[in-house]
Amino acid sequence: MIKHLSNSSLQNLLHLYNRIWHEHRFPSSWQQAIIIPILKPGKDPSNPLNYRPIALTNCLCKLMEKMVNRRLVYYLEHNKILSPFQSGFRPGRCTIDNLLALETDIRTTFLKRQDLVAIFFDIEKAYDRTWRYGILQDLFNCNLRGNLPIFFQNFLRLRQFRVKVGFQLSDLFIQEEGVPQDSVLSVTLFSLKINSIFKHLQPSIKSFLYVDDLYISCSGDNMAFIERQLQIAVNKLTQWSILNGFTFSTSKTSCVHFCRKRRLHPEPEIKLYGQVINVVSEVKFLGIIFDKKLTFLPHVLQLRKKLDRALNILKVLSNTSWGASRLSLLRVYRAAILSKIDYGCTIYGSARQSVLQKFQTQFIILALHFVVLFKPLQSTCN
Repeated sequence: MIKHLSNSSLQNLLHLYNRIWHEHRFPSSWQQAIIIPILKPGKDPSNPLNYRPIALTNCLCKLMEKMVNRRLVYYLEHNKILSPFQSGFRPGRCTIDNLLALETDIRTTFLKRQDLVAIFFDIEKAYDRTWRYGILQDLFNCNLRGNLPIFFQNFLRLRQFRVKVGFQLSDLFIQEEGVPQDSVLSVTLFSLKINSIFKHLQPSIKSFLYVDDLYISCSGDNMAFIERQLQIAVNKLTQWSILNGFTFSTSKTSCVHFCRKRRLHPEPEIKLYGQVINVVSEVKFLGIIFDKKLTFLPHVLQLRKKLDRALNILKVLSNTSWGASRLSLLRVYRAAILSKIDYGCTIYGSARQSVLQKFQTQFIILALHFVVLFKPLQSTCN
């Protein structure tokens, strides 16, 4: 709707934004949000903790957030304030950067016949528990003065929300802490707040972060040295979390010991908040499953199951008597099949041929199916 406004209406809207910016005012309706709970994939719908709260805010507010966010991102990037190890929602960066870094470290360790232990952290309710005063303090420490930090202060204070389930709305509640999920500014403000986490780690520890997905790792010949270094790092991260209002989940945080040695070796025992971190044989990080020997077999098998379901849907939709059009089928293929194959292929594509062979039958069936279906429309496929 905003795109179709006349020039005079756009000028009035710009005048409104300038008044809000210079007069340090903020409409009360912009501080209210409607929360839509979205069930996390594969979770129990009867447990309220398994829902992700998505905040729907005013469209005019979102537009101004985009304008302010562009200024903030430019300032942070131009002055190199954000850590180079943070890849979340930054220009020219993506999840593949962190995945490649992890895979490279593991393979380098294997070539040296060493061990690598990685800890994958989960922050409980990261956005909901973000310390607002801490955000304003970080903005001040970045030498930001004037209208920008005042706008953020007005944006964060006195936030209210209602929860919508179906067609029913709850009463109005006050959000005392945190930043609204799905807000344009929330990701940048959260990235700024969590940015100081890297300053507390010693040089022997490698760490990478994608928004709130953090992992640290340490490699070497001596497991006692690795365990000691990681325990020091975890203790420092624990102190950082207490000072900044965050909490690491002891049940969801996991540890993987990457090693190809055949001899028996002790598993690391590292404690978080006094509890031993679970040592697992595989972990799902940013959509890719890493197993302890880096075969990528668990990831390929899971991907094969997803492709089987997508192929069955495509077969039903491609019925010659009542099915969808060829162009629609091609769109479904790109969205439901090709996107799954493409994501992370630079990572799991380094697996052995015997592992990748698991896809072979599916690809042959898919190729034969599309050769018959799209033969008259080769130009359309291209």
